[in-house]
Amino acid sequence: MSGTPGRFITLEGGEGVGKSTQARLLQEALKTRGINALLTREPGGSGGAEAIRELLLGGDDERWNIRTEALLFAAARADHVRRTIKPALAVGRWVICDRFIDSSRAYQGGAGLIGDDDIMTLHQFGCRNLMPDRTILLTLSIDEATERVRRRDGENHDRIARRPEDYHLEVASFFLTIAQAEPKRVKTVDASGVVEDVAGRVLTAIADLF
Repeated sequence: MSGTPGRFITLEGGEGVGKSTQARLLQEALKTRGINALLTREPGGSGGAEAIRELLLGGDDERWNIRTEALLFAAARADHVRRTIKPALAVGRWVICDRFIDSSRAYQGGAGLIGDDDIMTLHQFGCRNLMPDRTILLTLSIDEATERVRRRDGENHDRIARRPEDYHLEVASFFLTIAQAEPKRVKTVDASGVVEDVAGRVLTAIADLF
């Protein structure tokens, strides 16, 4: 397998759109095609990054300001890329990641008002600007996404998910801005309806990578 190139696929979107479910279903679908894909997540995916995840998502709403938050995400991502993603790609494995750099661009850069250039400067420094071969942007109305989060988590939201609706609307808007600017890499997929139907749409969005 080391003679074939690895593929790096990320799933993005706001809270409640079904990224984790679709990442798992995509891994299963690839397995039926003889592709042993690595499933990972952000923040997390390596020992150091998982430790930072606890710092980022736990605690009170004001635990970190937005710039500190961006630095912590960048640090977690750098460890994740070095210890997990790049080694897998180097031996020809496919990697499926639940969130990556586009989440930082949307949550801290766009909605957080830091700016895309600064987020990408951190990415260049920490990850040498590694970008996915394909990004699946799952889209869903804010009302349906909010209801899904409520059913999934009850009142146990992490500190970022607890932010107000206008923040999450800005996140969704910036994700669409990224998709419009990078249509070859980023494919928008309607996340509404039965999960199996959404999984079919995801497969269609990566069909050219096989």
